[in-house]
Amino acid sequence: RSSAEETMAWSESVDTLLANKDGLAAFRTFLKSEFSEENVEFWLACEDFKKTKSSTKITSKAQKIYSDFIQADAPKEINIDFHTKTHISQNISEPTLSCFDDAQRLIYSLMAKDSFPRFLRSEAYKELVKKQENRNQKRWLPFM
Repeated sequence: RSSAEETMAWSESVDTLLANKDGLAAFRTFLKSEFSEENVEFWLACEDFKKTKSSTKITSKAQKIYSDFIQADAPKEINIDFHTKTHISQNISEPTLSCFDDAQRLIYSLMAKDSFPRFLRSEAYKELVKKQENRNQKRWLPFM
């Protein structure tokens, strides 16, 4: 895939976007401009957390995610419903690798249904696509 095709491919799904290093960076920048980058940061923290093997690390990482994103007045508090937040709070003392799954699903859904379509309509995304297309034309037409 050329970089223009890759940039265009981000529009296929939020998964394609999140799986691509440059796509993720562009999406993060966009979310920052909307003051909602905590969503993608939380999602990434959960992805990392689910790969944790050591039980002591599970506890410390869970505590960090909880204090950064879940607890009331957390510095990067995510917008999740009371029920989900309460459930996590009750289980955080003995965390499992799936303890943030419901919250992660909610945040993923929010990004997929809300932030992602706005990102695709944003000037920032359109500019990236245009830049990549221009680069491709220059590559194929060196005499221009």
